Amino acid sequence: MLQYQTVPVTAFAQNCSLVWCDQTLDAAVIDPGGELDVLLAEVQRLGLKLKAIWLTHAHIDHAGGTAELARQQNLPIIGPHPGDQFWITGLPQQSAMFGFPPAEVFTPTRWLADGDTVQIGQSTLNVRHCPGHTPGHVVFHSAEAKRAFVGDVLFAGGIGRTDFPQGNHQQLLDSITQRLWPMGDDTVFIPGHGPESTFGRERQSNPYVRGT
Repeated sequence: MLQYQTVPVTAFAQNCSLVWCDQTLDAAVIDPGGELDVLLAEVQRLGLKLKAIWLTHAHIDHAGGTAELARQQNLPIIGPHPGDQFWITGLPQQSAMFGFPPAEVFTPTRWLADGDTVQIGQSTLNVRHCPGHTPGHVVFHSAEAKRAFVGDVLFAGGIGRTDFPQGNHQQLLDSITQRLWPMGDDTVFIPGHGPESTFGRERQSNPYVRGT
């Protein structure tokens, strides 16, 4: 069964998630935005074997530490979707703009597309392309664990911003209703910021998507 631990990193309190197979202890890190020493200390504390980096999208608080971590630990970079290439190219400018440590450009080992899967140990997660916040945003869904790692698509009580370059509000709403809701009301989602919630709770109470 898939297990996970969320570790907030960077000044933006971004929910970086360590996910692992409890049978093999093979692990992936989702969205290593920074504070790599904190992340690696948690990997060591949990006794995990870090095997890959998975990215939901390439904003600085989610992807800022990717190149350094991949180089340090010799890890493949999986994701996001090619639509976020311009955000990856702009990581040095993003880091300067938001006061982050200098971030390096990288080339993903593997781009992701809607319907792909990723695997860690004996756990397989489904990939859904959920554009709107960024054009190349993806989400990782574990049907067995009833968990979805949704980056900045959806929050408890909110949705992702769409006022960045190539953001699209209607596209984001379509991603939520057409690609997240079918995962089931009882699915717990881990957002890029803030507390966890369930899709069912957001369908009832989230002012942006209530009743959808």
